[in-house]
Amino acid sequence: MKITEVRIRTVTSDKLKAYASVIFDECFVITDIKVIEGPKGLFLSMPSKKKRDGKFRDIAHPLNTDFRKYMEDAVLDEYKKALESPQEPQPAPEEEAN
Repeated sequence: MKITEVRIRTVTSDKLKAYASVIFDECFVITDIKVIEGPKGLFLSMPSKKKRDGKFRDIAHPLNTDFRKYMEDAVLDEYKKALESPQEPQPAPEEEAN
């Protein structure tokens, strides 16, 4: 599976830096991937759904370390490019910023 496009939407928030959409083989997309600033640097948080018990469960995620790294590298590269372009960051939604 090949990543054919990565779209980035930067936001203004302390920890949440951007949302990403990743398109695979020009026919499948995963949206709402979060770029988060953590204590050890940037990382991806996969889209998730809140369960009845209040815990979150990923609804889409890589199944192995190699593919996770491939996807993370592609998204973070595009995020860094987006920071260099004159894009207006959007405010982070209240529920997502925490």
